[in-house]
Amino acid sequence: MFILLLFTLMTIKMAKNKLAGEHPSYDKVNMSPERRKKKIAYDKKYAATEERKNYRVELNRANRQAGTYGNGDGKDMSHTKVGKLIMESARNNRARNGHNGKSSKK
Repeated sequence: MFILLLFTLMTIKMAKNKLAGEHPSYDKVNMSPERRKKKIAYDKKYAATEERKNYRVELNRANRQAGTYGNGDGKDMSHTKVGKLIMESARNNRARNGHNGKSSKK
């Protein structure tokens, strides 16, 4: 029974993200399909750099230690201006992206 269940779980495919590469902001700035392809390729390359990987590792480690990783509480660990990590709502933390990553709140 266990083996059958395990085999069934292994063969189930995850649903594809239908919005991948179709961010609503692309339409707001009238990005051409060619420009979108260039941006997606750049973002993929940027996210694969060691610096960005280490950045994500640091935040994921802090989230796990704080007990907020994957529990659905809507909290993130966020870098302050001086580089410390604090707990903050994911909404506020990610909304700052459009303001050059700067905040007067922390």
